[in-house]
Amino acid sequence: MGGGDSEFQADRRRSVADDAAIWRRFRGVGGEDARIGALQRLKLAGAVPSGFSVRLPDIIPPDTWRGEALMRDTWRIGMERLTLPKGAAPWTAALPSRHYADRLHRFDWLPDLISQGEAGEQRAVEFVDSWIEAFGAFDGFAWRAEPTAYRLWNWMRCSDVLFPNGGGSERDARMENLVRQLRYLADALEHTSDPKTRWMGSCVLVARAICLDGGQKLDEALARLDGECTAQILPDGGHVSRSPARLLSALLNLLTLQEVLQQAGHVVPEFFGKWVSRMGAMLAFFQTEDGALNTFNDGDEARPETVEAALSRLSAPPRRFTFAPKSGFQKLQKGALRLVLDCGEAPLPPFGDFAHAGALGFELSDGPARIVTSCGYSAEVNVDWQAAVRRTGAHSTLVLAGRDSSSFVMNDESRVLAASGPEGISAKRLEESDEIWLDAQHSGYKAPCGLLHRRRLFMSGDGARLTGEDSLVRPISQPPSDDNKFINFEIRFHLHPTVTAMMSRDAIRLICDNGTVWRFKTSHEGTRLERTVYLARGIVEQPEQIVMAGYADPNGDGNEPPNCVRWAFLREAAA
Repeated sequence: MGGGDSEFQADRRRSVADDAAIWRRFRGVGGEDARIGALQRLKLAGAVPSGFSVRLPDIIPPDTWRGEALMRDTWRIGMERLTLPKGAAPWTAALPSRHYADRLHRFDWLPDLISQGEAGEQRAVEFVDSWIEAFGAFDGFAWRAEPTAYRLWNWMRCSDVLFPNGGGSERDARMENLVRQLRYLADALEHTSDPKTRWMGSCVLVARAICLDGGQKLDEALARLDGECTAQILPDGGHVSRSPARLLSALLNLLTLQEVLQQAGHVVPEFFGKWVSRMGAMLAFFQTEDGALNTFNDGDEARPETVEAALSRLSAPPRRFTFAPKSGFQKLQKGALRLVLDCGEAPLPPFGDFAHAGALGFELSDGPARIVTSCGYSAEVNVDWQAAVRRTGAHSTLVLAGRDSSSFVMNDESRVLAASGPEGISAKRLEESDEIWLDAQHSGYKAPCGLLHRRRLFMSGDGARLTGEDSLVRPISQPPSDDNKFINFEIRFHLHPTVTAMMSRDAIRLICDNGTVWRFKTSHEGTRLERTVYLARGIVEQPEQIVMAGYADPNGDGNEPPNCVRWAFLREAAA
């Protein structure tokens, strides 16, 4: 299986051509097959180290559930699943989609397979050898820079099993192929602006210098990584993508490299301490009471044990704070009730290629019970689903005239739609007498509709009540609209799949999986329950959402209906 259309089998709903078109549309340049010339092939040859002088530690707890499924020959990625003959490598079968193949070639699943003991280790080695036989010389799809960087990192995480001390022709062939790919990646990094590739590739080159090259070119590799930290980590420790999951991944990379530097006896550069402490604090900011993460932008519900693996390796407990102005998030928390509000702009290119238009959306939880969320995200589900949940309607916020609060503009370099804006987004915070108010707004709808979206939030001191007000305001500086036609709006609250929603005469009861019950109340008449989707647990689930629909006066001041909608979440007292 290579990069050609004939080697991908579309699922039952899509033809091969449709699958290829969707891949090109949503992955742009990053999805194109890599090309290699004769001269570049010659550069891949050269001396091969005898072995690893130090092992790259694997600090991420394995997903043993996935490992067990792989031992049963069940390969599931998102909603697509293959059941293969016993011990068969997945690329020996026709694959459901390009997305499925892309995820396979990254080898994220390799440590999970190895976690299954001696049988898992043996099968992991066999699969790597099978991959080398099929793709090791070169393959345009599998050798794209991004999956190559992730594949190399995952192989090096598993070096104890794949590259044991000693020798043997199969082990030596693996080592030779590893080094060929490392040389290829080093060259590819000089020609890419993709942030994910540049970050992971920089980490891989540091690992190579320490583990394989005896420190040769380590200073150069560390300087490259230092530059990527400056470019991709914000001063408050957040990732420039504004994604909690991307932050977690980057922090785990730095912690791994910090540990291997220490093991090899190298001085750990100062920039590690600077960024690791800040990133750890920001990760703790996004950690929910169930131990996982908020799902903003291209983020998912990372496994709690993975989050804990990062936080437990910090040299000191993370600093706690409630607002992150550089990252653009505010947190309200009283008792068990916790809310995080998105009040930041989308990052500038190229970092906005996967950002979401979720301005003033929030996630709400009561202890470990998630209540309000967004449609989430997962790298496992197909790319068209990933694109769909970037829209404003996929977030718990207001949508005016069916428009997105941010603009989606083609990034000419990557050829994918990047989020931009919204302008005028801000949030003011007031804490008094153990109560918290937030007053936030954005002007993403000002140009097309002449209205600002303002969201006010109040959390009671006992954590039993969250009240809110969404208003659409015509700025005083703007002349009255000549068009008096009212503008349709919807306010959406996407409920987590663990919540059961029940309409009653005066409220919507929300029953959480831990037995806690909340009531959603509003005087707004256009309130209903609808189905939505949720991706953040790696599959496409269909929970419910609360939708309040109405029509706004284009000249309204936002003080009264229909341009002002008030609502509340109230915890029911235990019986």
